[in-house]
Amino acid sequence: MEIERDVSRAQAVRPSVSAVIFSGDRLLLQRRADGGQWGLPGGSVEIGETVVAALTREVKEETGLDIAVGRLIGVYSDPAFQIVRYPDGRVWHYVTLCFECAILGGRLVPAPGETLGLDFFDPGALPGDLVPLHRIRIGDALARAATPFIR
Repeated sequence: MEIERDVSRAQAVRPSVSAVIFSGDRLLLQRRADGGQWGLPGGSVEIGETVVAALTREVKEETGLDIAVGRLIGVYSDPAFQIVRYPDGRVWHYVTLCFECAILGGRLVPAPGETLGLDFFDPGALPGDLVPLHRIRIGDALARAATPFIR
């Protein structure tokens, strides 16, 4: 997954969600099957679904964890970093709501076809092959701002 600079290549706007999940002072990241990069769990909101239901479903599917959706970290729509191109050629302009979430239960299990690996990282030592737009969301989460970011 890479940032697409040519806005005209976007095929559609897609609502999406992502989760910042801490265990103590470590952050959960998922190695994505669609490009091999590390990133936050999340995905698209389906028709008829709330953002909370979408995030709960996506995190369960990708990680095996049950979560409680907490504070809204931010809303991300800037075409400068929200239009992405996948290795298969698809290009989407995502409008993403990112939430901090707490683990309620479940068992950390990578989802076949979606998740190559799962691991907790020190936020000061994130992997170099982190999805670039997720780095912004993680930084915003760590800022612990009283109000959500709008980017």
